[in-house]
Amino acid sequence: MKKRHLVIILNCVAIGLITLVGVNKTNELSLNINDDSSTNKQVVSSTAGDALATLAIKGRAPKTNYSREQFGGGWQTTNGCDTRNQILRRDLTDIVNAPTTDTVTCIVAAGTLQDPYTGKQIAFVRGEETSDAVQIDHVVALSDAWQKGAQQLTYQQRVALANDPLELLAVEGLANQQKGDGDAATWLPSNKSFRCSYVARQIAVKKKYNLWVTRSEYDAMARILLACPEQTLPS
Repeated sequence: MKKRHLVIILNCVAIGLITLVGVNKTNELSLNINDDSSTNKQVVSSTAGDALATLAIKGRAPKTNYSREQFGGGWQTTNGCDTRNQILRRDLTDIVNAPTTDTVTCIVAAGTLQDPYTGKQIAFVRGEETSDAVQIDHVVALSDAWQKGAQQLTYQQRVALANDPLELLAVEGLANQQKGDGDAATWLPSNKSFRCSYVARQIAVKKKYNLWVTRSEYDAMARILLACPEQTLPS
């Protein structure tokens, strides 16, 4: 009888331990997915670093229902000129304007890009087979934004994000394709001298539109900013 009671007690203890371990693992998983605490944040003393520290740290939301159309059907037109050509005008030099009968000179026919992502100089020529050599990158990829807070923005706010000059850079087409929807944890420009500015621009966009970062993304940004203690945020 005593042996039987001992076996029952040991079984109960074992079940209790298994349950406790299961609860701990569940809590650990929940913490990893929903971590929005400020604990264990590496501190970087700079304007960009201070802004990084204000961003919430969370896991990615599902990509469900994402499409480019969630951010508008394409480039907006403002004052007679679409966003793409506005950014080309800002970022290129030696610009040649396309002939037009409009009162607004908008379309860029040719120009020179000092590509920030690769450091290469690229001769841009507008045309069906040549225009893609220079593309306009959403510095915070729209898919990434969707999974880190943009689902909670209004449609008008998402369109504003997709057309915001702060969020846009003219870059080499191939580098833009290689980046895809990567964040700072998975992709950085091969031009190392631009990485601080790149990360600072991503932080500025995420701060402006109340987007969050993942833990790995935060850590990657902090590591980059440690090399540039004077880094400010672009306006």
